[in-house]
Amino acid sequence: MAASASASSSSSQVPCEKYDVFISFRGSDTRYGFLSHLMKELRRKNIDVFVDYRLERGDEISSALVKAIEGSMIALVIFSKDYASSKWCLEELVKIIECKEANQQIVIPVFYGVDPSDIRHQKGTYAKAALHDEEKFNDKVEIWRSVLKKSANLTGYDLSNFQ
Repeated sequence: MAASASASSSSSQVPCEKYDVFISFRGSDTRYGFLSHLMKELRRKNIDVFVDYRLERGDEISSALVKAIEGSMIALVIFSKDYASSKWCLEELVKIIECKEANQQIVIPVFYGVDPSDIRHQKGTYAKAALHDEEKFNDKVEIWRSVLKKSANLTGYDLSNFQ
């Protein structure tokens, strides 16, 4: 798959080509289970996918990641138990919702082991993450809460009982 090979060859640049799908996920929850099976099937179907395996983590989402999100036709957001505990995931989600609203990018939420209403109303692990973040990132918490709610209101796949 050309896009994946290109993305793996450089950790700081994303090729100009568009991806079919950008996947946002919390690695510790899904990387070696659900995500690996999903990636195998997408590759089998020759779907160009961008997954942020090789990008450096930091305080700000990198320009390479922004370009990958902007250059994707579809954003697949895998909401898992600890998705909201990652500032990086929340910042990805902000950019994804911006692209949906500005460019009509298709956003498909997948609720993996979490109830969509927990995300919509920030209950359970999503309440804990938001409260923790409020102490550190009070200027961003309202934006994060808003994009979580918008995302959870989209039609997606509820795999809340699948683990």
